[in-house]
Amino acid sequence: MKTDVFIAGGGVGGLTLAAKLASRGVHVTIAEQLKKESPVYKGELLQPKTLAILERLGVIEEIEGCGHPIDQLRFQEIHRIPESPPEEVNLTELNYSRVASQYDHALMVPHEKTKSILRNKGAASEQYFHYFPGARFLGFENGMAKIKQKKEITYIEAKVYIGAEGRSSPTRDAMNVHVERKDYNHHFLTVTIPRPEDFTKGKIITTSSCFLGLFPLPDNEVRTVYLIKAGEYKNIKEKGLEYLYRSYSELEPELSEGVRSIEDWKKVQLMIPFTYHVDHYYSGNLAIMGDAAHTVHPMAGEGMNLAIQDADVLGELLAWCKEEGKPYHEYLHYYEDVRKPRVEFLLQLSHLSALVYSFRNEWWRKLRMNAVQRILDDDQLHVKQMLNISGLGRWDFTLIDRAVQGGVLPARKKQVSDDTQRNYLFSEAEDYPWKERYRKDGSHE
Repeated sequence: MKTDVFIAGGGVGGLTLAAKLASRGVHVTIAEQLKKESPVYKGELLQPKTLAILERLGVIEEIEGCGHPIDQLRFQEIHRIPESPPEEVNLTELNYSRVASQYDHALMVPHEKTKSILRNKGAASEQYFHYFPGARFLGFENGMAKIKQKKEITYIEAKVYIGAEGRSSPTRDAMNVHVERKDYNHHFLTVTIPRPEDFTKGKIITTSSCFLGLFPLPDNEVRTVYLIKAGEYKNIKEKGLEYLYRSYSELEPELSEGVRSIEDWKKVQLMIPFTYHVDHYYSGNLAIMGDAAHTVHPMAGEGMNLAIQDADVLGELLAWCKEEGKPYHEYLHYYEDVRKPRVEFLLQLSHLSALVYSFRNEWWRKLRMNAVQRILDDDQLHVKQMLNISGLGRWDFTLIDRAVQGGVLPARKKQVSDDTQRNYLFSEAEDYPWKERYRKDGSHE
């Protein structure tokens, strides 16, 4: 079988890439190992840059129709009181509206809904979209992709091969890249439970030793993320579900009824956070994206977004090569040029966010509480934080910023103008630099 582009993996990243390519007349073949929806938790928070990409892809109305908007993140520090309502110590509210963009919110969408919408978008270009469910990618043989569907082996010859398989990636193995892994001193328990109808804002509740992240979903549900010490899961299970009920109720009484919908530990998933980042994204006519290339700590909710943003740049590049009659492999360096620095920046941002909640000390909690409050008090810190996590641009923190956040310098009173912000939003020329270069001189380099 022959195709222009072969994609190993039909997650949100692979499907975004495939849908974009098929809509632009590029023959794409996807091998997806799963036959049906996965019960395993995957990312649900779509950041503003991702929403912009999905709008250009023509699926934003469907996505918005399946999602719950998050326009604000609340950080609540409390004193936990056993078997009593908590005492609030501090509440800080950060707003996506501080970013000078029409995409002024994030969106919580059930993961499988997003996948289904993207798969249907690709299938609408049926002449160019070829999807193999239940097909395991076995690696490469004689320069071709080898897949197994049921008991049948199929070889696929492509002009370029993309690895979107996730953390276990035969494509990455074939590229001989270097991977350096970083582990953390904590794990997470995650489960979706019912929420009150008026519980609509994203919220992170913390004490000196506890962390509970709450992200509302449609249909009066909420995704919960509860931090535990690494290796503590077995002990918590032995304490029984009543321990979990009590922990949630004492941190957020509004969920005391909803948490009791958890009737079995099988509904609760253990998440073990770690990060890695490969040293190169392509080799010859092979490229990797999403979790095959990088894994981010889940604290900032960036993993799925990075995969979709990879797909946008890579898809635009490959579609351009097809339209201009250029050999794909000669231009793959542009994909790495754009995406690798951005991913490194967000990996570091997520890592710092993880460290903020990694230590269980009262003095550390006071530092954290003051630092988060300073982000709200100082508009430049507020704008930079929300702009950076949105994915819409990049505005680096300076030593002065960190001194303000640490309380060494006073908070600045000046508001950041929209015009100033726009200097830091990614332009089309920054997203797709090869187009600008070829508009200017039409040459290869």
